[in-house]
This record gives sequence, structure tokens and C-alpha cells, in this order.
Amino acid sequence: MPWVLRKKPGVVSNWDSVPKGLYVRHWQEPGRGLADLGRFDVKSVVRNIYTLFSKSELPVAEDGKEVMDLYDPSIPLPPWFTEDDLQMYSSLYEKSGFVFPMQVPYLCSKRDPGRLVDFRDRTIQAPCLLIIGTKDYYLKFPGVEHYINSEKIKSDVPNLEIKFFPEGSHFVQEQFPEEVNKLLLGFLKQHL
Repeated sequence: MPWVLRKKPGVVSNWDSVPKGLYVRHWQEPGRGLADLGRFDVKSVVRNIYTLFSKSELPVAEDGKEVMDLYDPSIPLPPWFTEDDLQMYSSLYEKSGFVFPMQVPYLCSKRDPGRLVDFRDRTIQAPCLLIIGTKDYYLKFPGVEHYINSEKIKSDVPNLEIKFFPEGSHFVQEQFPEEVNKLLLGFLKQHL
């Protein structure tokens, strides 16, 4: 969640350093994300999201473009995301829509930043597990990869265990479901 990370020293200290066309910045503008997604049918939106957000680069739109304009129809779905998955996810979003997925991570932080927890002077002492793919575009947010790899994160979360998946993307739990479940169950057994 970049709006929290920018409060951490050494990570995103200046939100203005984040590219203006980054999906987070676009979708924090009320109505912009839903308008962007609303140009397409639900199945196309889900296909676009999984194709765009499985890459290792930050999804950044050029000036005058929207995030969904980054989609290239010649790029196939990731091999671990099947047409059956696409159909199932699409049918679920047909029922629920995209309002909630846009509201929680993007619009709530912009609308009421005072309600966010300020983590600057907090240390999380509880045991934690971070499972992340080394090809997750999120690591490209300014300072994030260094923060995690330099182990500076351990000063904020001293009981953190980090598991990297060398070929993992932003959807590592979908790429490697058995391995992720095994890690989660092992972590829970160890700490419950």
C-alpha cells in the first residue's frame, strides 16, 4: 500500500517521485478508475488486469492515456491463469462490479488519509510472513526493493520471515498455490 510506505523513512519519502501515470495515482482520482475500467466489458477488464499486472514493470500510462490503454491484446494470458480462471473471475465481477476493489485500496486513502494508521513510530512485534515474487512489479515502487532486500524492513518488523519466489509475479499465490499454501500452513502451525 504505497500511501503507507511513503510514511516510512527510506521507502517512498516523496510521493511526487512516483510516476504521474502510475495506476495508483490515476485510480485515486474519484471516478477515474471506474471510468477507465468501464470502457470495457468485465471479461476484458479481468484479462487486462492479469496481463498488465503480471509483468515486472510498473504499469505507467503515458500523458493523456489511461491505465487500461496499456493493455496489448497480442500478449496472451499468463500461463498459470487459464481461460477457465478468466471465465470464473469474470462471472464473479459481473455480479459484484469493480466499485469495492477500486474504493478500498485507492479511493479510501485519498478521501480520508487521516484514518490511515501512521506507521512511522511503530514496530510490529508479531510474527509475520511476507511471500513475494521477485518479478512482482511492486518491488519497482521507489525504495521498496531496497527496503526489503537490505533488511531495513527488519527494524520495523523484527519477526518477519520473507519467502521469495524467483519467478513470482504480483499474483504469486495464483502462480504457485500449493507452495504458498504450504508456506502459510507451516507458518501458522509454527506460530499458533
